[in-house]
Amino acid sequence: MNILERYHAMEYGPAPEARNEADAWLAARDFGKALFIGGDWKAAAGAKTFETSDPSSGKLLAKVSDAGAADIDAAVAAATRALPKWSASTGYQRAKVLYAIGRAMQRHQRLFAVLETIDNGKPIRESRDIDVPLAIRHFIHHAGWAQALDQDFPGHKGVGVVGQIIPWNFPLLMLAWKIAPALAAGCTVVLKPAEFTPLTAILFAEICERAGVPKGVVNIVQGGPEAGVAIVNHPAIQKIAFTGSSEVGKIIRKATAGSGKKLSLELGGKSAFIVFEDADLDSAVEGLVDGIWFNQGQVCCAGSRLLVQEGIADAFLAKVKARMSRLRVGAPLDKNTDIGPLVDLTQLDRVKGLVAEGARQGAVCWQPDVALPSSGYYHLPTLATGVSPANILAQEEVFGPVLATMTFRNTEEAIELANNTRYGLAASVWSENVNLALHVAPRLKAGVVWVNGTNMFDAACGFGGYRESGFGREGGREGMFEYLTAKLPLGPVIKPATASAQPVEQAEGGGIDRTAKLFIGGKQVRPDGNYSLAVVTAKGKLAGEVGLGSRKDIRDAVSAARACKGWPEATAYNRAQVLYYVAENLSGRADEFAARLVQLTGVAARAAGEEVDQSIERLFLYAGLADKFEGRVHQPPARAVTLALHEPVGVVGIVAPDNAPLLGLISLVAPALAMGNTVVAVPSEKYPLLATDLYQVIEYSDVPAGAINIVTGRTAELTGVLAKHDDVDGLWLFADADTCAKAEADSIGNLKRVWSGNGRTLDWASDEAAGDTFLRRAVEVKNVWVPYGD
Repeated sequence: MNILERYHAMEYGPAPEARNEADAWLAARDFGKALFIGGDWKAAAGAKTFETSDPSSGKLLAKVSDAGAADIDAAVAAATRALPKWSASTGYQRAKVLYAIGRAMQRHQRLFAVLETIDNGKPIRESRDIDVPLAIRHFIHHAGWAQALDQDFPGHKGVGVVGQIIPWNFPLLMLAWKIAPALAAGCTVVLKPAEFTPLTAILFAEICERAGVPKGVVNIVQGGPEAGVAIVNHPAIQKIAFTGSSEVGKIIRKATAGSGKKLSLELGGKSAFIVFEDADLDSAVEGLVDGIWFNQGQVCCAGSRLLVQEGIADAFLAKVKARMSRLRVGAPLDKNTDIGPLVDLTQLDRVKGLVAEGARQGAVCWQPDVALPSSGYYHLPTLATGVSPANILAQEEVFGPVLATMTFRNTEEAIELANNTRYGLAASVWSENVNLALHVAPRLKAGVVWVNGTNMFDAACGFGGYRESGFGREGGREGMFEYLTAKLPLGPVIKPATASAQPVEQAEGGGIDRTAKLFIGGKQVRPDGNYSLAVVTAKGKLAGEVGLGSRKDIRDAVSAARACKGWPEATAYNRAQVLYYVAENLSGRADEFAARLVQLTGVAARAAGEEVDQSIERLFLYAGLADKFEGRVHQPPARAVTLALHEPVGVVGIVAPDNAPLLGLISLVAPALAMGNTVVAVPSEKYPLLATDLYQVIEYSDVPAGAINIVTGRTAELTGVLAKHDDVDGLWLFADADTCAKAEADSIGNLKRVWSGNGRTLDWASDEAAGDTFLRRAVEVKNVWVPYGD
């Protein structure tokens, strides 16, 4: 045997990471008192515990305190007591604490890595080289945000006590993603780790003690569903941050409806990994390994759907199979291991069941001939071919080392297949043509897109999804906003509308009778039900009648908004010109609108004139900002730039208030349009003629058909239809408290972004009722990672 033959015949020898320090830590700890509340270690009030085990062997690691509702009450009380002093501390004082946490974690990073691996099952290379260093970076990065808070976020303050619930797939990293920005913002925290993986959170609590974190600022409560429910429902918690499944995310959205709690959800995904025919195939194969077999595929943004162009499909899949055959499945503490065990037997059984069902539905599931360890929850890497777009492996999040493969012929088909999912967390695009890659990236419904790479993360760059992958962002500037609040100029409480049974006195004068229609798809149309709603003047006389919109009218309006491609695809400058034109045409009819305000609301002529003038000014403001409220370019510590692009949310339903009926409507519609959204507006139920008078202004202002649609009618009824409609992407409403709460609860079908006044209106004439606060709600931030260099 010559030297070359010997080289190819060489096998990896075992290279286990020592675990003696971790075992010593486990032996020295009293896990029966593992709740870190108010700076003290406590047992659960009910003395309950749960077990955490090593997934590679099934052996017990510890019996950990299982928090109940009483323990959550104690933790929230501790966080509430600590909040005034912590939030009043200077940014520099908070920065020093965050920096101290990061430095203390650095001193113990190998212990963190080993504990993470034995508790979760991920290969030590991943814990050691990715999870722990990135967790440390989050604390040090956010130390800078703490000190720059007043300068970079003027008018904002921490939201208050925050409840945080994290998953088992990245226990330490998710903890850092949640706690670091919360502390930087001046919030106090009650965090619940996952039951499967509590160990690194307990070690982190010890770090907080050593780093001088004031008592009660960080509270770590181990526990199961009872603890999670208690956090979500606790009235003294002002924000919930959750990472986990879409199913649980929907439960939380419904549970918090009407509570006024701020909410961010980072949920499941079914990310596309798109390989074009001009891609570097060998690099794409290595990217695929990171995309789907990283952490055994237990990653919310795993590239679990491989879309490969037909011309290279056979050659690429051959390379994939060859690479899969060389993946090393084994002990996670071995530095040579590529794939460790799944986290638990229940997860293993779930993955096996989904693979079996995918095969039953026609997929051909191939696995390499690799021996599995005799103990532990291991699953072979699996390649599914012949997968139809409707196959369960193409639609459901498997959360395991399973790759579903489909082919495409051209760019349009690739985009269509990639977007054929209810999720929208991430995607990966592989092409040597950067023009092609950057053409595709903005068209993918995903919050993160990696070009010629995958699973790239950094504390400076936002992460989060669209659709049922949740809302809100973690990391970077946009992640800081999730823990901050700006004081809006609240107006009076909105009372539920009541239909009057009194006969309406006929209007004065002998004008020709006119019933205002609905405005859908650029046309005035009759309501589907052919009913009308009487509109009364301030003196109790009939001012006119408007169409009584219904579910079918909302359906038609949403369809028209979705079909309008010209508005979201127009340049920001073009949108600005149209909004300026709307303002110009409204200005030409200012006296007419002022007279209508006087007639309907009874305000003085001067006040009516001021409202019209302010409405025109708002249109000018958002026209001017349409091409100025832009994204950013981040420079993470890697050979890449991250483009934080502002994209429209999509179809936005807007329910306008009765107070300042013209200014309120325009203050909501204008920022949504400025950012490229299409709108279905429900105007004031009491004063809808101000909206119907706008039809002609819209018609001769070059607004594309379907960009704005107006459906008059009963606020509560139409709001409910918008909330349940799965083709509506966002809903802004200022209505009575019950209507707002019901809309938030009904929005869970597609987890649309809901902005509610919680039963209060705004002072629409205030300067704070305009500007960036509104524009931020009108955009999604998509982070596109573009590598450079050889």
